Amino acid sequence: MEAYNSPKESSILSSPYSSPNLSALLKIKIISWSQETGLPVTVRVRVAEKSFNLHKFPLMAKSGYFKRQLNEWQEVELPTNFPGGSETFVMIALFIYGSSTFIDPFNVASLKCASEFLEMTESYASGNLSARTDLYLNQVVLQSWDDTLIVLQKCQTLLPWAEDLLIVSRCIESLAFMACMEILDPERKRDRPIASLEALSSRPWSTEVVKEIVSQDLWIKDLIALQFGFFKRIVCSLRRQGMKEKFVSPIIVFYANKWVLSKKTRRFWECLCDKEGDNVTNSSDKVVEILKDILDLLLVGEKTSRVVPVGFYFAMLARSLELGGQNEGKIRLQEQIVHLLPLAHVEDFLLPKKPNELLVSTSAELSVMESVFLSYVSSVAGNQTPPLGNTIVAELWDLYLVRVARDPSMTAKKFMELVEIVPLSYRNCHDQLYRVMNVYILAHPNLSQDEKTTVSKYLICQKLSQEVCIEAVQNEFMPLRLIVQALFVQQLNTQRVFRDCSESFRFAYSGDLSGSLSSSRVLTSKARNLVESPFTEGSACLIEKELNLQRPDITRDEYESTSFRIQNLEQELLSLKNSLKLQKPVKETEEITELSTKHRSFSKRRDAFGEVTGCVGSVNFASQRKYAGKLLKIFRRMSLFGRGKLKRRPSVSVS
Repeated sequence: MEAYNSPKESSILSSPYSSPNLSALLKIKIISWSQETGLPVTVRVRVAEKSFNLHKFPLMAKSGYFKRQLNEWQEVELPTNFPGGSETFVMIALFIYGSSTFIDPFNVASLKCASEFLEMTESYASGNLSARTDLYLNQVVLQSWDDTLIVLQKCQTLLPWAEDLLIVSRCIESLAFMACMEILDPERKRDRPIASLEALSSRPWSTEVVKEIVSQDLWIKDLIALQFGFFKRIVCSLRRQGMKEKFVSPIIVFYANKWVLSKKTRRFWECLCDKEGDNVTNSSDKVVEILKDILDLLLVGEKTSRVVPVGFYFAMLARSLELGGQNEGKIRLQEQIVHLLPLAHVEDFLLPKKPNELLVSTSAELSVMESVFLSYVSSVAGNQTPPLGNTIVAELWDLYLVRVARDPSMTAKKFMELVEIVPLSYRNCHDQLYRVMNVYILAHPNLSQDEKTTVSKYLICQKLSQEVCIEAVQNEFMPLRLIVQALFVQQLNTQRVFRDCSESFRFAYSGDLSGSLSSSRVLTSKARNLVESPFTEGSACLIEKELNLQRPDITRDEYESTSFRIQNLEQELLSLKNSLKLQKPVKETEEITELSTKHRSFSKRRDAFGEVTGCVGSVNFASQRKYAGKLLKIFRRMSLFGRGKLKRRPSVSVS
């Protein structure tokens, strides 16, 4: 059935039967009737600005309206709101004179309304015009998507007649049913999924992207082209007929994108108001009214989190601020955004639209954003278990502050108020907070040291990543107190890095050299993860990974040089192990004594090595040779440690 096919994009123009041709045909019919019956023309009918000279008896035979009027008058003037005007009356007159009526989707609604007005029912003549038009609507129009859409759009100029005759409601129900069938696809004709907003859930809101999505399904494009009153009733019918919300809500969003958010449509509203003589204020009022009605259609709460992206609500909120609408719509949008805030993108947040706007701190957009985040903090304040989205919200807020902190008119007090909107407990990592403060300090070079200290008082260096902590130490614009704290944190990090690296190397190699692999693997969890045989190809890669975790600022050349040196050391250690096996047992006692002395010295030197102080940012491995030399010393110590374990193995008696 044609209703299930993807409809073509409708272009409502006019009926293919032009009015001049029909008027000429009507004159021929009138002359022919006079010649056949010999009766003169005795009735004049006025429709709008046109007059028609007709015969009395044909009119009275098929129209109850004319039958009553012509008993008293020979001249009848139809009301100004006569359905279809003079063009429709020409077609009705042709039907009265026995001509075949040209019924099509473009004129069937006006013919139906006009025939009902003129009482052209079965009571006056069998097969009268009202019954014929009704049959055409049911059997032809309502079975086709395109024809139904044409009739529904034509009904806009036929109200309230089309509404009273249920033409509008029948068309709406038919379109809703065919839309449901389009989604269900019982004949399996679709080769791609229904257009949805899933593509925008992981990216910022874009009006152009939404247009591309809509173009994939022309039936959706047809629906969103309707007048809002009809569109609203179709949406209600879709839900009533059982369409799932994941398909209904995107259609509403597509409609809002076309008639509220699109820049092209904004120009359309302005041009429409110019033609109608309205001012820009009236245009804004119309858009505000549509925006409010769209919010009434959409579901609210967390139910729409997987259907409608939060970027859409931010776009509607920004448009509402531009239009200067009532606070009711803004409040509803903000409440919906609060439910979905952890799913937002910082690119969707509101910023002043004026290109020369510098007073960001006093803008309406920033005030709205403050209200949204404060509402979110208040909504989760009573939760005993903090939501997982708190950390995301804190990061989003800090990213937003990076954009507004450049305002040269923003005072330190206002900046601190913005930072305090999101509690510090939400921030597990202070990297973004550091960047916010850095941007603010750079944008305000006249800040005193006390003001800089006040601005950075919430920054905790222990919550900075290693790279950001290094950057903070080297940032000359930061207050001295912060630099000292970052330097101290880096000193602790440096001690931990070298201690972990030294222990990892010692545990990874001591077991293999002593021949007791299992005993070395139970010492620590980190050693358990790092232990491999030093005589395999993967050992160099293992050390490289460890160094990469501990020192991300080491270059690739340093890694390659170190790995090459490690391989050479492995070969030397292997040769040393083989030679030790061939030594005489007599020397074991001397070796054990030597090992004990060296092992004690090794332990002390390792402890001293582990207590190295300094900042990772200040440790500069200037040359590969120096770095590899330090590793060589470590391996030498390890070889002595391994040799001692080898000498503790029981001796073999010589017969």
